Amino acid sequence: MELQTKYNPAEVESKWYEYWMKNEYFFSTPDQRKAYTIVIPPPNVTGVLHMGHMLNNTIQDVLIRRARMMGFNACWVPGTDHASIATEAKVVAKLKEEGVSKFEIGREKFLEHAWEWTHKHGGIILEQLKTLGCSCDWNRTKFTMDPDLSESVTKVFVDLYNKGMIYRGYRMVNWDPEAKTNISDEEVIFKEKQGKLYFLRYMIEGSDEYIVVATTRPETIFGDTAVCINPNDDRYSFLKGKRVIVPIANRSIPIIEDEYVDIEFGTGCLKVTPAHDTNDYELGKKHNLEIIDSINDDATLNQHALHYAGMDRFKVRKEIEIELDAKGLLEKVENYTNKVGTSERTGVVIEPKLSVQWFLRMKELAKPALDYVMDDSIQFHPAKFKNTYKHWMENVHDWNISRQLWWGHQIPAYYYGEGNEDFVVALNKQEALEIIARERNLVLTEDDLRQDEDALDTWFSSWLWPISVFNGINEPENEEIQYYYPTQDLVTGPDIIFFWVARMIMAGYEYRNEMPFENVYFTGLVRDKQGRKMSKSLGNSPDPLELIQEYGADGVRVGMLLTAPAGNDLPFDTDLCLQGRNFANKIWNAFRLIKGWEIDENLETPESSEFAMNWFQSKFNSTLDEMEGNYEKYRISDVLMSTYKLIWDDFCSWYLEAVKPEFGKPIDRKTFEKTVNYLEDCLKVLHPFMPFLTEEIWQLIEPRTKENAIIVSEYPKGGDFDEAILKAFEVTSETISGVRAIRNEKGISPKEKLELFAVENSANSLNCNSVEKLSNVTLHFTSNFPEKGFSFRVGTFEFMIPVNENIDMEAEKEKLTKEKEYLEGFLNSVRKKLSNEKFVSGAPEAVVNAEKQKEADAVAKIAQIEEQLKSFA
Repeated sequence: MELQTKYNPAEVESKWYEYWMKNEYFFSTPDQRKAYTIVIPPPNVTGVLHMGHMLNNTIQDVLIRRARMMGFNACWVPGTDHASIATEAKVVAKLKEEGVSKFEIGREKFLEHAWEWTHKHGGIILEQLKTLGCSCDWNRTKFTMDPDLSESVTKVFVDLYNKGMIYRGYRMVNWDPEAKTNISDEEVIFKEKQGKLYFLRYMIEGSDEYIVVATTRPETIFGDTAVCINPNDDRYSFLKGKRVIVPIANRSIPIIEDEYVDIEFGTGCLKVTPAHDTNDYELGKKHNLEIIDSINDDATLNQHALHYAGMDRFKVRKEIEIELDAKGLLEKVENYTNKVGTSERTGVVIEPKLSVQWFLRMKELAKPALDYVMDDSIQFHPAKFKNTYKHWMENVHDWNISRQLWWGHQIPAYYYGEGNEDFVVALNKQEALEIIARERNLVLTEDDLRQDEDALDTWFSSWLWPISVFNGINEPENEEIQYYYPTQDLVTGPDIIFFWVARMIMAGYEYRNEMPFENVYFTGLVRDKQGRKMSKSLGNSPDPLELIQEYGADGVRVGMLLTAPAGNDLPFDTDLCLQGRNFANKIWNAFRLIKGWEIDENLETPESSEFAMNWFQSKFNSTLDEMEGNYEKYRISDVLMSTYKLIWDDFCSWYLEAVKPEFGKPIDRKTFEKTVNYLEDCLKVLHPFMPFLTEEIWQLIEPRTKENAIIVSEYPKGGDFDEAILKAFEVTSETISGVRAIRNEKGISPKEKLELFAVENSANSLNCNSVEKLSNVTLHFTSNFPEKGFSFRVGTFEFMIPVNENIDMEAEKEKLTKEKEYLEGFLNSVRKKLSNEKFVSGAPEAVVNAEKQKEADAVAKIAQIEEQLKSFA
């Protein structure tokens, strides 16, 4: 069979993915094997693949493919999240384009549009994951609004309500005026914004005097119900017991006293607007103040704002400044920078708002979830995130679980009577009627009940994900939940450590009395080479599918993971994908070389090949041991780098160079078979990272049955390794490199046979046959070196190549002298940096170590040049 000279991923990848799917290698069902389970962090149902998904899912696929090869019953559950706010916003926008409002068509019709949108756009991202090679059990694909998952959500809500953990309360919430729903504290992103500080005059009732109050939000004055001073502020002792007039609104409000007021901030007088500020709300409760809500759900002002009613809050801010100034009620305006809360979902400035919402008490749930992470029952990788987790869990607030949305799980609370005070929480209307009849002695019909309009926070479904995907809420004793739960590894970003990770742990201990997963691997953010977060708005985020088309899925996977340490951001550059594609071509060409060898059954195995085979076996085992240690520490990037060096440097460059026959000549049977075995072992350890390439070469080596595909082959177990032979090869390879470097520097052809003199004590520390074969030299061990030549060192051993008569010795001497001077200057600059205590203590350890390595390399090179210069004396 004629092999292509260049590996073509486009011809390979779809072929092998179809093969894997057809033979159900991804499919898992409980059996006698030990389970290894991963549940995918469910992406938004209407989302598309981005670089963060690529990184996260590549890591998951590496872990699941390795587990499959190690004999585990590997189960990777895919799925999507209904994403209440994001999806509803898309459907509302679509309807708006058609000239329709969701309120005009009503809930039932709106949900029909939402489902239609979901069926049309949903699942695109899962199909895209297939192009990446993700080996999910697609038969298990779940959606957070599947009937069984929805039933799980309802059951948990009812259960927690009956336990007294869910309650309905009037609280200050974060209101998103664009999405027209409240959002949690964790979904508020504080951004530094340039604004203004307005100094307003509040006239003292019954006099011509006034006090000055500073505010960043003059549009909220219509909700003012007091001005507060610090009782210890002597400047305002004359105000005690008095009242002031709210500018423009002309309402009389009291002066109150509270030590909450910061005497140093602004003027020391604080306007209190209980309906529009969290802290003001607490002051209002404490001092029994009136609450005036002057802002509508869409962030326009209402009737309390008088002639500003119906106007947007920010437009009012501009207009009211003009009016206040015209009326002599504006003391001054200063530029002011402060942090403003914005919605993570829509990006708009959030509005603090009083609202009746549903809450889940968290302190009781948080305790076991904190304890079992802190004692490493559940391990975080890297462990530094335990501190972040601990801080949040120790300061946890009740979870606001209701959202003013229609798309999502509707809250199972049923109201009856005139207002919203009489209600029951039940699984359905029929159960609600039974509860009302039994507990409240009322006979009603379904028509008398109104279900709560709000939907549950999206996270209220995804916190059950590891349990609900195996139907563990509805059927807690079913075979699958008993077999697959707890799962082994969760791969996610630290940005949802509170939204999702913490809550899944809480749900796990509440509903299974055990952890939901054993390990959490936190990825970092994917950034561009300038260190900026990748985003569509910056235009610095490549299209993942275009990358796959250009570099192949394997090339992109390697590119993503080459610099992706756990918990740290990934500085991504498309050159990394090019490196991945070049790696694929390197392996392909190595396979073509081996495949092209002709075997001579009568040939003896050369001594140099015996040495190379013994060395590579030890090298493979030692590298595998190192890789296993890094897998245990979840240092996936380090595993890939070890694999990369093993295959590119050790196997392709050194081993094949050592054993390949001379051009046009055959190879012995033993060396050939060992080489193929080594190639197969390399393919096995590489398979989790580059599944398509490895399956292609694996199947081309020899015909394989369904049971012998590389995807289900046995992962190498490794074994003992000989440190002595590893050391001998190190000396041998560095000696060969030394000869090659001199050939390159002096323009000596590789075909020209050279004499190589070595100190006598190096004879037992290197393989002579390999040195002679791979560097085309005749080796001499002696204590008497030629008078003139080019010398180099390998450790403590000295080597010399005698001077060729055709070389201009003076020019060589001048060249070496200049190189030495340059290196000495470079060494001084490095040492200057290392002597700077601020640099050494402040720079990352890796950066400092890199500078120390530069110092050591320069010192070694200078010593080598000095040895060479001695021969010119």
